[in-house]
Amino acid sequence: MKKLHLLLLSLLSGVLLTLAWPADGFPGLLFIALVPMLFIEDYIHRNKERFHLFSVLFYTSPGFLVWTSLTTWWIWNASPAGGSAAVIANALFMAFVFNLYHVSKRYIYRPGKGFFILVFYWLSFEYVHLNWDLNWPWLNLGNGFANYVKWIQWYEFTGTFGGSLWVLMVNILVYWILSNGPSRKLTPRIYYANVIFLGLILAVPLLYSFIRYANYVETGTPVDVVVVQPNVDPYTEQYELPPPEVIRRNFDLAKTLIDPSVEVVVCPESALQESIWERKLEYSESLGLVQDFTRDHPQLAVIIGASTFKEYHPGEAVPPSARKFRDNERFYDAYNTVFYIDTGKITQWSHKSRLTPGVEMMPYPKYMRFLEKYALDLGGTIGTLGTDDNRVVFTRPRDSLKMGAAICYESVFGEFFSEFVINGANIMFVVTNDGWWGDTPGYRQHLSFSRMRAIETRRSIGRSANTGISCFISQKGEVFQKTEYWVPAAIRQKINANDKITFYTRYGDYIARVAVFFTFILLLYSLAAKTIKRRRITQK
Repeated sequence: MKKLHLLLLSLLSGVLLTLAWPADGFPGLLFIALVPMLFIEDYIHRNKERFHLFSVLFYTSPGFLVWTSLTTWWIWNASPAGGSAAVIANALFMAFVFNLYHVSKRYIYRPGKGFFILVFYWLSFEYVHLNWDLNWPWLNLGNGFANYVKWIQWYEFTGTFGGSLWVLMVNILVYWILSNGPSRKLTPRIYYANVIFLGLILAVPLLYSFIRYANYVETGTPVDVVVVQPNVDPYTEQYELPPPEVIRRNFDLAKTLIDPSVEVVVCPESALQESIWERKLEYSESLGLVQDFTRDHPQLAVIIGASTFKEYHPGEAVPPSARKFRDNERFYDAYNTVFYIDTGKITQWSHKSRLTPGVEMMPYPKYMRFLEKYALDLGGTIGTLGTDDNRVVFTRPRDSLKMGAAICYESVFGEFFSEFVINGANIMFVVTNDGWWGDTPGYRQHLSFSRMRAIETRRSIGRSANTGISCFISQKGEVFQKTEYWVPAAIRQKINANDKITFYTRYGDYIARVAVFFTFILLLYSLAAKTIKRRRITQK
């Protein structure tokens, strides 16, 4: 086989992964999309004398670059340099995982064996990519089913890592079946037993999910919610309009649907454009306007996004995210914040704590803080933001209804999102600003991830986007009243407050943590095998 054929196989994988991906792809293609990559690795393993140790990295990178570029190219709209770097870096990360799998397999197993190593390494990579400073879990394989909620009702037990495990296992079995076939080494009985096993792995999760979807009945107390989409241009109007005008746009839309039955009004991320100091809230004109609104409608609460700041007093501990005032020796933190305001009183607020790398957070600031001034301004505050240690849940005083609000990028993280529920949230809201990416697949992909969060936690969700798609999402992941892109709108619906805790909510990303443990063992074992092999060669 010519090396050109290996590159073509890599590109084929990239195309299949792209055609499988939300918002418009068919996720069934995920079950065969990695088969060409597996062929590349196994061929190089069988002919290792013709290839160097990093050949798998070289031959798989083009395919992963096709996937990352064709599915997340829209990042370029907000940051050409940052978007390009993210696309290339993610492709290289994925190719490196495949190469690491190849190296371990090469030292531990003969060709044609050891494919399971990829399962542990890939799941570990996805877990790391969720939790390190360069986090970008957008392309974790389990996310590929986001718009096919009838297939993944079992995410309430596994989260998206269950989906990633599903995809990896099926791809490996498909490749194994295609590459072996009945032979002298493999009897027809064993071969067809594996074909049946493949069918079961595909069919059982689907069958369970279809049954669960058809029979799931939402529980909980209905809450009457109005969601607002003000459609403020994030590149111009967000900074040019007076803050009271932005607030007026939100509330004028909400008023078209408000009556005495409405209980909650949800406005998007960064709806309050005034710089609000958390220790001087009484001086904020914007908060005063929101309080006036709640006094005019005492039956409802307002959940609304803002940019806030906190000054540290002398003697207080100063976190690494803090910035120094230019004209004195004091420090302050900047936050992406969501407020809960009820009957004219500010009761609580929480801060965005899963920050977008390069936008709201400089990765590894101890080493890269000098680059912070180049961070892209996506929300009125530049540089690394402050965060909360715990997920804050808002409580309505009159009946103890508990509400959680995830801000933008936070809705991509399953275990993080479930922490609001662990802390008592009966319903969830997502406040976001998806206008940075333009009319691209980006905002539609972002919406689709919230559908998985609803299934994982069995929480109804109200989603307020500055623009993009605002909507309501049921506990089964169904989407209702989707708004159009770049159109001001307000929507209203009763959503159910639920207090039951799912298996996934309770135990989080346990599949990934198991994978990390076995990855550690396999890496140590492959290192030991390499050392022993070298000693034998030296002795000869």
